[in-house]
Amino acid sequence: MRAFARTFVSLLLVCLLGPGAMATAAPGCECDTPSIDRLQQWLASGEGTTVPATGSLLVREGPKYAAKVTFLNAEWHVVVVWLGNKFEAQADLSKSRGFWMTYSATDDLYVQLRPASHWSGGNKWLTKVPSTGGKIVHRWFSFAPDKWTTLPELGKPDYSLASALTEARGLVFVGKTANRIEFRGLRIDGYRPPCL
Repeated sequence: MRAFARTFVSLLLVCLLGPGAMATAAPGCECDTPSIDRLQQWLASGEGTTVPATGSLLVREGPKYAAKVTFLNAEWHVVVVWLGNKFEAQADLSKSRGFWMTYSATDDLYVQLRPASHWSGGNKWLTKVPSTGGKIVHRWFSFAPDKWTTLPELGKPDYSLASALTEARGLVFVGKTANRIEFRGLRIDGYRPPCL
C-alpha cells in the first residue's frame, strides 16, 4: 500500500508540475495528440518567412514533442500558441505569477500576451525572450507589470496588461530577425490547459 501511495503522489506531481519535476514522465499528463505541457496548438501563422511557413510546429523528439521554427529574413515573423487549444477559448491568468519556458533561440525575440477582445494587430503588451545562443535553457517569465512593455514600431495597446490577463487567448512569439527557435516546455503558473 505504501509503494502504491508513493507512485500515486509521484504521478500526481508530474501531472501538476510538468515532466521536468521528476526524472520520468507519467502517462496521461500530456494530451492524446501531440502537445507540449498540454498545449496542442503551436502554429506558424504565415506572417513573415518561416520554416514551416504555416501549420503546426510540433515534431517528435524521442518520447516527447518539441516545437521548432526558423525565422528567415529581416521582417516580422509570428508564431502562435493558443492557450485553450482552440482559437475561441481563453484563459483567466489574473492570478498567475507567470510561466516557465524551456527553449532555445539564436537571436532575441518577443512574446506578446494577446487577449480575446484585442486579438489582431501588433500593438500588444510584450516581454523580451532573450537569445540563448542556440542552447536549451529553462527560464522564468513573470506577469508582473514592470516586466512587460511595448515597442514603438508595433504600437501601444489601449488596454491594460491586467485586463489582458483576464481574457488571455494566446501567447504570440514575434521577431524581426533571422532566428532558429525550439520550444521544449511552457508551464503557466496556476493554469492547466484542457486537452481537445
